[in-house]
Amino acid sequence: MPAYRATTRRHLSTSPFAAQTADAIKTFDVGERVSHDREGLGRVHSIEHDGAAVIVDFGGGRLVRQVAPFAKLHTL
Repeated sequence: MPAYRATTRRHLSTSPFAAQTADAIKTFDVGERVSHDREGLGRVHSIEHDGAAVIVDFGGGRLVRQVAPFAKLHTL
């Protein structure tokens, strides 16, 4: 069987479909209330490395480190 390589598709200017755009990286502030798709409600405890990672307190002393681009983390 031939081996296939994963490639990205380029957008043609004549295409009737809109080009896909990259989502902006979310930013959070210390103390901000957040919701995680799996972990639930929490509060931002600290921010690491210029916003590349955040530590979220989900209660009961459970601190979880979330790394950018924060796909499952939403502000309330």
